[in-house]
Amino acid sequence: NQVLEMFDHAYGNYMEHAYPADELMPLTCRGRVRGQEPSRGDVDDALGKFSLTLIDSLDTLVVLNKTKEFEDAVRKVLRDVNLDNDVVVSVFETNIRVLGGLLGGHSLAIMLREKGEHMQWYSDELLQMAKQLGYKLLPAFNTTSGLPYPRINLKFGIRKPEARTGTETDTCTACAGTLILEFAALSRFTGATIFEEYARKALDFLWEKRQRSSNLVGVTINIHTGDWVRKDSGVGAGIDSYYEYLLKAYVLLGDDSFLERFNTHYDAIMRYISQPPLLLDVHIHKPMLNARTWMDALLAFFPGLQVLKGDIRPAIETHEMLYQVIKKHNFLPEATGDPYYLEVGKTLIENLNKYARVPCGFAAMKDVRTGSHEDRMDSFFLAEMFKYLYLLFAEKEDIIFDIEDYIFTTEAHLLPLWLSTTNRSASRKNGTSEYTELDDSNFDWTCPNAQLLFPNDPLYAQSIREPLKNVVDKSCPRGIIRVEESFRSGAKPPLRARDFMATNPEHLEILKKMGVSLIHLKDGRVQLVQHAIQAASSVDAEDGLRFMQEMIELSSQQQKEQQLPPRAVQIVSHPFFGRVVLTAGPAQFGLDLSKHKETRGFVASSKPYNGCSELTNPEAVMGKIALIQRGQCMFAEKARNIQNAGAIGGIVIDDNEGSSSDTAPLFQMAGDGKDTDDITIPMLFLFSKEGSIILDALREYEEVEVLLSDKARDRAAILKGKMIPSYIINSNPELESEEQPAPENEAQNQSAEPLAAVPQTVGLGDGDPAGESPAPSPPEPSSPADTHHATRVGPSEQTSRPTETPETAPLDQECPDATDGDRGPREEQPETEVDGSGSSGWATKATPIDSILADWNEDIEAFEMMEKDEL
Repeated sequence: NQVLEMFDHAYGNYMEHAYPADELMPLTCRGRVRGQEPSRGDVDDALGKFSLTLIDSLDTLVVLNKTKEFEDAVRKVLRDVNLDNDVVVSVFETNIRVLGGLLGGHSLAIMLREKGEHMQWYSDELLQMAKQLGYKLLPAFNTTSGLPYPRINLKFGIRKPEARTGTETDTCTACAGTLILEFAALSRFTGATIFEEYARKALDFLWEKRQRSSNLVGVTINIHTGDWVRKDSGVGAGIDSYYEYLLKAYVLLGDDSFLERFNTHYDAIMRYISQPPLLLDVHIHKPMLNARTWMDALLAFFPGLQVLKGDIRPAIETHEMLYQVIKKHNFLPEATGDPYYLEVGKTLIENLNKYARVPCGFAAMKDVRTGSHEDRMDSFFLAEMFKYLYLLFAEKEDIIFDIEDYIFTTEAHLLPLWLSTTNRSASRKNGTSEYTELDDSNFDWTCPNAQLLFPNDPLYAQSIREPLKNVVDKSCPRGIIRVEESFRSGAKPPLRARDFMATNPEHLEILKKMGVSLIHLKDGRVQLVQHAIQAASSVDAEDGLRFMQEMIELSSQQQKEQQLPPRAVQIVSHPFFGRVVLTAGPAQFGLDLSKHKETRGFVASSKPYNGCSELTNPEAVMGKIALIQRGQCMFAEKARNIQNAGAIGGIVIDDNEGSSSDTAPLFQMAGDGKDTDDITIPMLFLFSKEGSIILDALREYEEVEVLLSDKARDRAAILKGKMIPSYIINSNPELESEEQPAPENEAQNQSAEPLAAVPQTVGLGDGDPAGESPAPSPPEPSSPADTHHATRVGPSEQTSRPTETPETAPLDQECPDATDGDRGPREEQPETEVDGSGSSGWATKATPIDSILADWNEDIEAFEMMEKDEL
């Protein structure tokens, strides 16, 4: 019931405020239309002006037994959606979301039609749309390798002047290897074999290009030459669904070659990448060398794939480690018959509903440290999240069809298993043995009866989880030590950047051998330059490249540690009640919110609005948080003027209209070069888009109260001791007493997809350039054009890096081998849901929060734990 209510909140707000746009912007309650909002770079390649969220949600409606809504949605798709738009889209995202959505909708439409109650009017119209879209995607495969271009113009195709695409040379492995399910299903539904043939050719090419000694594939490949552009290998972003589709292609299509390829790759994964309980990237040519020491959130799918294969023990290990991260950070900074997993799912529902629900839907988490939101609700939130959560808790009678008759695509769309015997392609010669000798013992793991594991041995899973209970909080997994141990036979391990000392003669000699030269600068710093041609061998040159990449990452990490973290502006007055949190830039002067916890007050606009002279309305800002516009003078000068007028804090709003922390790096406000000890109030900076949310609220509600803090506060703490409207109590499990049950037609918990966020770069002053102190963004490795849901975890610092997904840092913060990557840890955040309408008035009878919480000892204990939990 909770999941159903949460879905209604998300889907209803999309249809009310966004449709026919591709996505809902839940903070500003409007649709995101390509070209009408500031570009988010490659993230926007999923948007094609084809009502993406509605198409992605079709089969979810049937799974959740909303057949009437499904019928209405199909009619809308057929009536309103246009697939012939002049827009450049990601081939990968369009395939899994739109083509998959249409095929999933068709699959369940014909199922309902056969049952004889619904969809009797349906004549395969969704399938015809899918076929039309399939033909629009086919020109992307016009390469000598058979690997598709990463992008295509829906109207003009590839490489025409008006197409504005077709010059790309690289794509990610997942982008080229995650097509077979949808394309084969389209071929078998329609009888047009060309789609399955093209997808198979791409998979065949990837298989041939695997590294033959390690049997691993890289992240990025050249679509014309087949050369690996990024040679690191893992099971996360850039590769993830390639492995998923090999196994599922065997399940759906019954071709043994797919299973043999998957098992060969799986054996390599378990040999090199799996370092229990972690899954760490390695180099495909040197698989005993880790390519990085952190995990990205997209690999969270892998335990599920292991369960599908039947390899249960490592699935439980990795799942438990990921769950420990969730329990500490609430989300990944970006589940069998065991009831333990119901508790995991319940935790996810509560966290998603508590921290991501806003009045107009569910907002992505921009930064898990501050709890701030992004104006974004991705389509896959409705396609996947609610579907899987519902199925986790549903009894057999809750589902109107047999879910076992279908396989899920990577976007959770349903394809019927009977396709394996329909319009089957001519049987193909199994050429796997030409490439490698298969380890037959690996096949023994495939598909054991997992139903027997837990009843026969109830302590089986518990015995695996028990050693991992403290893996995140108190100790560091040392799996990566095995790399060094492997060299104990005599050879020394390569020099690591973290160990390098410029005064060590042995280290300098190693650098020389790797083709790396060291230059001493006049200011005392050291500069490193690599010339691969000067290395002693190609192997040494590769070691030198890895060393340089490590050094760049290490330097970037040190720069990050010197920067001030972002802050949070939380709107706590009616009708927001703490549900909207905005990412704010800190200041190098004034009250330090990390030490003084928070400043709370009503906001007021200063006059003059730029705050560059003595305020003419001191009575309006006295005792309040002043709103000031950026520009025309230094930040510190603005702070002094509002402080002299009696303000208790200040929020500077960017004067560059349309600017947003979605698309611009955050920065900290610098001083004016003078002593700023006289400034004692807190100062925060908001970009124009975030600032307009406060300004719009001020115009509509006149009195707007905000909380300035280092991180968002829990709503129960915000409202403690306040009189609370009954409609909020009725819709909040954490604020509800046993004497006040929720209405029968309203569930008490909601949810949203957790999207971890990026620690923003900081630096830059205001006005006079002399006051600016930019902090450089950390350099990033090159990335492929499109990546499996790399966007679903919030944007990177520069949105043109789709493979840089939120990195899960499962190691303790103090562990020397752990890095944040783009995303950082965060402390607890606020936000439990309230009635989404925001239109109800205050109830005539309200109950103080203290008495409500008295009956909820567990919640009180949880809140106290949150206060103490420094992440």
